[in-house]
Amino acid sequence: MAASGSILGNPVQRKEDPGLLTGANHYVDDLDIDAAQMVFVRSSEAHAEITSIDTSEAESMPGVLAVYTADSLPMDAFQGFPMIDPGFNRPPLAAGRVRYVGDLVAAVVAETQSQGSDAAEMISVEYSSLPIVSDIEAALSPDSPVVWEGQESNVCFAHIAPEDEVQDASDPFEGADAVVSERIVTQRLAGVPMEPNGCVAVPGDGEAMTLYLSTQAAHSMRDALAPALGLEADQLRVIAPWVGGGFGPKAACYVEYIVAGKAAQALGRPVRWTETRTENMLSMVQGRAMVMNTELGVRNDGSIVGLRANVVADAGAYPVIGAILPLLTGMLSQAVYDMPVIHFKAHTVITNTTPIGAYRGAGRPEATQMVERIMDKAAVAIGMDPAELRRKNFIQPDAFPAALQTGVTYDSGEYERALDAVLDASGYADLRADQQARRAAGDSKMLGIGVSSYVEITAPVGLHIEYGSTEVHEDGTASIRVGTSSHGQGHDTAFSQIVEGVLGISMDDVTHYDADTAEVPSGAGTLGSRSLQTAGSAVYLSSHAVLEKGKQLAAHLLEASADDIVVAEGSLAVAGVPTSSVSWADIAKLANDDAARPSGIEAGLMAEENFDGTDSTFPFGSHVAVVEIDRDTGEVELLRHIAVDDCGTIMNPLIVNGQQHGGIAQGVAQALYEHVQYDDDANPLNASLMDYLVPSAAELPSFEVSNTETASPRNPLGAKGIGESGTIGSTPAVHNAVCDAVAHLGIDHIDMPCSPQAVWRALQNA
Repeated sequence: MAASGSILGNPVQRKEDPGLLTGANHYVDDLDIDAAQMVFVRSSEAHAEITSIDTSEAESMPGVLAVYTADSLPMDAFQGFPMIDPGFNRPPLAAGRVRYVGDLVAAVVAETQSQGSDAAEMISVEYSSLPIVSDIEAALSPDSPVVWEGQESNVCFAHIAPEDEVQDASDPFEGADAVVSERIVTQRLAGVPMEPNGCVAVPGDGEAMTLYLSTQAAHSMRDALAPALGLEADQLRVIAPWVGGGFGPKAACYVEYIVAGKAAQALGRPVRWTETRTENMLSMVQGRAMVMNTELGVRNDGSIVGLRANVVADAGAYPVIGAILPLLTGMLSQAVYDMPVIHFKAHTVITNTTPIGAYRGAGRPEATQMVERIMDKAAVAIGMDPAELRRKNFIQPDAFPAALQTGVTYDSGEYERALDAVLDASGYADLRADQQARRAAGDSKMLGIGVSSYVEITAPVGLHIEYGSTEVHEDGTASIRVGTSSHGQGHDTAFSQIVEGVLGISMDDVTHYDADTAEVPSGAGTLGSRSLQTAGSAVYLSSHAVLEKGKQLAAHLLEASADDIVVAEGSLAVAGVPTSSVSWADIAKLANDDAARPSGIEAGLMAEENFDGTDSTFPFGSHVAVVEIDRDTGEVELLRHIAVDDCGTIMNPLIVNGQQHGGIAQGVAQALYEHVQYDDDANPLNASLMDYLVPSAAELPSFEVSNTETASPRNPLGAKGIGESGTIGSTPAVHNAVCDAVAHLGIDHIDMPCSPQAVWRALQNA
């Protein structure tokens, strides 16, 4: 991909960082728009009929412009995801019934935030309680109360592969010397972006509207919200300004946006909603929330015979994309291994809790957590080192492209190389020797070593297509437009590097446009770790198209053959004659000069591309985690975390390493800290950062990250995703390390999060 001396493939400081570090960037709530403020009244009941709503006192309070309920602001019920039965469509404001604590009951629009909050407190809502479902396994029971009236059960999605008849006719464990099983819980997590959710709805001329959203997917939001607001797509402009973290939850379309838009239409003035942190913990979609009952059959030589998994997933009260994520879990249930037989069943159920959506990895971390935990149990059962059990079963490099029985085709991989690299970097043999010495001495500080090997799917479920364009202007600068969305990943830097690498125009002279439906004609946004391989490839190809046109124009100006034109710094030159060159500014001027431009060459110096990678890519890697557990208190300390991740050909190692560090931190947080919890009445127990445990940098060691590079054949950059890999590989490594630390005491499993309390209880029962 990168030519000798190219900026591509080298560590380059991010262009975005000065604005982020100085606070100069403007987020949704920073926008200088004179807007009324919207405040929501949210349900305090998990499941109830609304018997009355009294808004009279609120309506008469100072500064209040309007108070809305489902009766006073009619809106169609909203379908959260196309694959879900419309019978589960959600009324933007609760119509007769609430289904979780935090459900929207009423909305106040006032001149100021404080006036809106004061008025919201004066709205009186009376409820008649209904039976509550908070446990996902109980929700699957035929005896469970049904959350949605008119439905036969709480099941909203099912994925069974292969079909029941095939599963009934085959035994996944035939020939196994050992079959191990475990109930593996991947607990519910909150996304907790630094910037909570928010929007500003601005009515325009006629029926037009502009919506500023803190979103990962501007075009998807436009297409979903326009019909909900009674608009055509071309009447609604969606802009995402700077976005302070996404992680998947900001790819969801929130009913709060609809209510704000409708209120702006009704009042004829801009309306702003800024989410509080407590609202964020109650209403922003959450992640994970699966129980995976898993069995693995192995022979004594370590070879895998088969896997059986029966998964129950939580959708929350209103099913959105989280409901179908077990589909991705099933797709990756073969992981990096040669598994002759896989039986996978999953059912997603409705509960009286916050809806589940995409969260960093979205269905793929769950698969890795399931497979990697059961692999460790199998290693113990047959007395094999867990790293060697993995090595024994890796899909080999000559098998690629590898079509799996789970319905996906891996593009490329060298799994053993990544494992060898991480074992070497960690000093694995010495760690095991240290562990044995501690155990022999009865040391109260118990050492645990966890290994995980993973594969991840990036640009999944049709997301392998993306728009990108490159244009050179008469001042010699360039602009790029992409359908992806930036919220911390370094897109401006990476895409500008591509332009500099192809055209020789300094990346500082490249302007990057995204997340604005009026500036960019199409786009799927940023999700599924897809940006470089899709939008980056579109920029790469469109830049090459501009280069080819530029060579023709430069050849005309330099009286040379286009075949002899090469890229120089900020210009094009005749090969071997560096003094014979012409600037991109002069080339662009010629491109726009109808009189001087050579015949047969179209005006302008712009090219656009809808790049289609034809399929997903499959990054992979191996991680080693080292923990120390205090036998007296159960406290877990992560001493080291070593990661070798392969994201194909690397564009900017600095950005890749940053993504690894951030991803690992979130993965470690699931293994040791985070857990959204409810009581038996579906009341949230930790709906603020006073109670929800998010680790800071002080709780984490400096991670040791490196890479192997196995190019993907599915895009011209050879790139695969990196944004979610760290999260996917780290959680099972740390989980396995905790379980490994106490395995010699007869403890074979501890559910995540492996908090001091959870570990201490296990130690007391050993």
